[in-house]
Amino acid sequence: MQRIAVIGAGAWGTALATVARRAGRDVVLYAHEPQTAATINANHENRVFLPDIALDPAITATDDLVRATDGADAILMVTPAQYLRSTLTAMRAAAGVPLVICAKGIELDTGKLMNEVAEEAAPEAALAVLSGPTFAAEVARGLPTAVTLASASADTTAVLAGALGTPSFRPYTASDLVGAEVGGALKNVIEIACGIVEGRTLGQNARAAIIARGLAEIARFASALGADPRTLMGLSGLGDLTLTCTSTASRNYSLGAALGNGASYAEAIAGKDSVAEGATTAPAVLTRAAALGVEMPICAAVTAILYDGASVEETITEILARPLRAED
Repeated sequence: MQRIAVIGAGAWGTALATVARRAGRDVVLYAHEPQTAATINANHENRVFLPDIALDPAITATDDLVRATDGADAILMVTPAQYLRSTLTAMRAAAGVPLVICAKGIELDTGKLMNEVAEEAAPEAALAVLSGPTFAAEVARGLPTAVTLASASADTTAVLAGALGTPSFRPYTASDLVGAEVGGALKNVIEIACGIVEGRTLGQNARAAIIARGLAEIARFASALGADPRTLMGLSGLGDLTLTCTSTASRNYSLGAALGNGASYAEAIAGKDSVAEGATTAPAVLTRAAALGVEMPICAAVTAILYDGASVEETITEILARPLRAED
């Protein structure tokens, strides 16, 4: 497995390109914007999405999707979640080539997980999910990072882990693809809630409560989809949740903090180049949860604040007024 195609030249895609190159692979990085590809090739830096980090000159960027995937031994899908289907349809992944879903989200129109989208758009690909506690800049700098690499095929995870693993980037393999994906997607919504707590200066106790009850919410949803709840105790669940719910470096957390400070959703995202995936995951997960009969009060509260004009203050009051119940 020598040639790795990375589809999506945002911060995370660019960081994963450095991971693959550091592991000794030949890397092609696809950028939707021609100017981004040109800048990376000329300056060996992604100045828009991952500035001030030097990229190996051997990383080749292109805005040609066919060129990026032609002859690839594995394809890392790092597009925003809502564009995964259209990108896969345009790309037409070759049969049997491992397709690693690195986007964290749920499709808004259908409520489907990214692996379900990929199964429809690229039915002959060998699917895997890469998820875990990862700030792109730290990964790109080679700081120690551990992730979950999940697939129904042990052979697929083994060969991918061997192709991407280095002393500073450790993929732990798993078979629970759905659990790994649910943890990565839903933690984005819980991040927004924790950011709101920060913006309203409600204290660290409140944030810890949101993290814990958010994890319970994620586990309920995952269990309803047939995932193993123990997966949520690992890197793609608790690990990712802990990292991103406690740092302003997180896009979703920063969005929540702006909302907590009184900004509208439109004001909070104005001028941002990057995507806060939790903003679209929140309503999408409620659609799927309703069909599954799963109650998700934190996700519902975030959705109401983002899209229904709900007052942050009143929404917090309503959550605190919910009936007391057994923790389990």
